[in-house]
Amino acid sequence: MGIFNIKNDVTWHDFLIRSGLVIATVAIIVWLMPRSTHNTYKIERGKPWSYADLKAPFDFPIYKSEDAVKKERDSLLKLYEPYYEFNSEVVGKQLRQFAKDYNNGIPGLPNDYISIISNRLRSLYTKGIMNTSEYAKLHKDTNQVIRIINGKNAVNTSIKNVYSVVSAYEQIFQDKVLAEHRDVLNKCNLNDYITPNLVYDKERSEASLNDLNNSIPLASGLVQRGQKIIDRGDIVDKKTYNILQSFEKEMKRREEGGQEISLTIMGQIFLVTILIACFTIYLTLFRKDYFEKVRSTAMLYALLVIFVILASMMVKHNILHVYILPFAMVPIFIRVFMDSRTAFMAHTIMIIICASFLQYPMEFVAVELVAGLVAIFSLRELSSRSQLFWTAVLVTLVAGLTNLSLDWIRNNELDKINYSEYNYLAINGLLLFCSYPLLYLIEKAFGFTSNITLIELSDMNKELLRKMSEVAPGTFQHSIQVANLAAEIANKIDGKMQLVRTGALYHDIGKIANSIYFTENQSGVNPHEKMSSVDSAQIIISHVTEGVKLAEKYNLPNVIKEFITTHHGQGKAKYFYVQYKNAHPNDTIDDLLFTYPGPNPFTKEQAILMMADTVEAASRSLPDYTEKTIRELVNRLIDAQVAEGYFKDCPITFRDIAYAKTVLIEKLKTIYHTRLSYPELKK
Repeated sequence: MGIFNIKNDVTWHDFLIRSGLVIATVAIIVWLMPRSTHNTYKIERGKPWSYADLKAPFDFPIYKSEDAVKKERDSLLKLYEPYYEFNSEVVGKQLRQFAKDYNNGIPGLPNDYISIISNRLRSLYTKGIMNTSEYAKLHKDTNQVIRIINGKNAVNTSIKNVYSVVSAYEQIFQDKVLAEHRDVLNKCNLNDYITPNLVYDKERSEASLNDLNNSIPLASGLVQRGQKIIDRGDIVDKKTYNILQSFEKEMKRREEGGQEISLTIMGQIFLVTILIACFTIYLTLFRKDYFEKVRSTAMLYALLVIFVILASMMVKHNILHVYILPFAMVPIFIRVFMDSRTAFMAHTIMIIICASFLQYPMEFVAVELVAGLVAIFSLRELSSRSQLFWTAVLVTLVAGLTNLSLDWIRNNELDKINYSEYNYLAINGLLLFCSYPLLYLIEKAFGFTSNITLIELSDMNKELLRKMSEVAPGTFQHSIQVANLAAEIANKIDGKMQLVRTGALYHDIGKIANSIYFTENQSGVNPHEKMSSVDSAQIIISHVTEGVKLAEKYNLPNVIKEFITTHHGQGKAKYFYVQYKNAHPNDTIDDLLFTYPGPNPFTKEQAILMMADTVEAASRSLPDYTEKTIRELVNRLIDAQVAEGYFKDCPITFRDIAYAKTVLIEKLKTIYHTRLSYPELKK
């Protein structure tokens, strides 16, 4: 039968908080997850295929390479005939202008030259004159043909049969009659009467070009659904490379419709919701003490969200390899501050979510789950900093071996193995070495205290402990004895041994302020003899408040402060309380003057410290140390604590208390055992 009963009913308030937490976590993760409905592969020609075996999930064409399509287009461009509209109005307009400008003839030439020049201009316009820049582009290929549209007729003409503005002007002076008078004609600016009458028909030309381009088949074959594309470890040759590129292109084309994206988002919402809800239910049923603490839930869900987001961002933006991320940090941190089962649950949920948007989910799940298990096993009991170092080494080694075993299963030839993944795993191992400094940051951010911190605080060279050993040596020795007794009890009843040991070392630091007022530090002089019972009680009680002040001054963790405030609970300074009551039998006594501020213990470790502290202190006043007197002392003191209700707010059972009594009796018998008298040497 347990003294502490956890309520199993879940209130609406709890339900709303948990639902809100699940919804917020799911929303953040899904919002930043990749939206692609297919895997993005890194395809390298001539390199081994490093992903899982790939089969066609649907029929798709084998698209030609861009180079092949470009060559075909270049070949068809030779058949391309741009359209030009023949403007018949230009010739009449220009000839009328010429006749008007030279109505009186050309100075220095006979009048019949007006007619000769007009005939030459008409002949040029009849063949067609183009813009000089357009003519230059087309004339690069002397075989180029254009289509001239005159009314409803379209005539194919070689580019050699038409003129540009410049070539038309030069053609005028190739006439023998006009060539003789070039100097005179140059002054007439005949080029002013030469203007393009072939106008580019953009609409018809582009339509013709599109028809040519569309006539080029973009595919050169078909891959049927279920057909093998490539196996893991196979070399990506030219043909396979083209098929893989076609598969990627077809997947992107299918996504343009938008329906697949919508289904992807719905699938992500359902999957993440199910997994996060399962994790929340696990905490509700099996780790309610974590769920009720804001710092615990904040750390658990924050770690899940952060690592899933990092993985999704790397995949979405194709940044390096996801194996670089030290996922094993999550079980390491949770194991250090909580327990192994919660660490494994959180790690599994995180890995499954990440695997849903990765290219090689099975391999990733296998490697990372094994890595997480090794991290948890290696930190079964964190007692030194070096354990984190060896954890990083073991995780990296086992993850590499797991990946290697999967490579051997899928590949029969060593040269087909993609060894680049092992470089990423090595980087992952180096990042795991950052667990130690990050551990400190998490302690500060979420208010946790790791075993490493507790071990550091237990160092007797710490300033506060050294000061206590100098100012209050009796209290210091008492604290060491209590720490040893409490640690043995915690070990016996599955408590946190290092936590209670450290808490015991600091529980009486408040006595430093008035050390002489406590019996263990006195040497013949007792200042309480000249004080009233109330004043003496106040000084004794003040060692709790003074201890809290010192703890704050030296930045001790909150969990250590809790040992200081709870090791007497809301009990009384009984010696002075009884003394006062005997001296004033008829007076009304204000019990608060003799009562410690508390609170009573609310954790198993605090209850252990209260029992060990009370018994160790009282054992010093025994007249003789026999098994009977020690047993009676232990039973009487602890039974009184139970009867007065000191343990009703903490999760300790009657079975735990019985074990605690047994440990205390055996240890006190060992501490106070009677030594044998040495015989004297006879002369």
